[in-house]
Amino acid sequence: MLDYRRVREYAADHPNHGRAGVGNALDLPPSRVRGWLDGGMPDPDGGVAAALVELLAHVLAGGSVTSRTFVPAVTTGRRVGLEAVRDAFERVGVETVVRRADDENRATEVIPTADGSVLGRCPVTTGAPAGEEVDLDGFPAVVWEVPRAVRESFARIYVDHRGTDYAGKRTMAVHEERSADYLRGSRVAGGRDRTIGDRQQPQVTISAAAVRELRAT
Repeated sequence: MLDYRRVREYAADHPNHGRAGVGNALDLPPSRVRGWLDGGMPDPDGGVAAALVELLAHVLAGGSVTSRTFVPAVTTGRRVGLEAVRDAFERVGVETVVRRADDENRATEVIPTADGSVLGRCPVTTGAPAGEEVDLDGFPAVVWEVPRAVRESFARIYVDHRGTDYAGKRTMAVHEERSADYLRGSRVAGGRDRTIGDRQQPQVTISAAAVRELRAT
């Protein structure tokens, strides 16, 4: 993970350097650097990649990445507590600080204490927007490329941030002011038994069975 961060940071400071230049500067094999420059992640079948995809879920559904500094921030919510957010950062080896914990009028927010701009490029590279007003044309493809267990964890985190309960019902909905392609892709946020709304009601409805399935993961 340390080498990955070094590569992302160096590439950000030297955007014209190719894999050979980055590799030589950091004393790393160009073959390893190439995948990371092209948006790949370290340890594709292991815990680091899973942790990065789960952090992507937090950022995409409950946070943002600043367009100027690339520092990620994630807010807490009714179903997503402070401990869960801090743990998501810690799983990728980043310590955090809490902002606005005592402000009743603004959401509590968690940000990295260091290496924030390097870490923030990870979710951006895998599909999160840089800047709060950026529209996404489609759902991040990386979510479909990870093992099912990681995808289910992503779904649970996403729904915990974005899901809305229906009064008197066991179904839930994820409301998204996004494109139709994004809505189609965001069905992963519930797995199976999800239906998609339209322009007048842009949302993904999650069946009671699917809600139970998510709660069991």
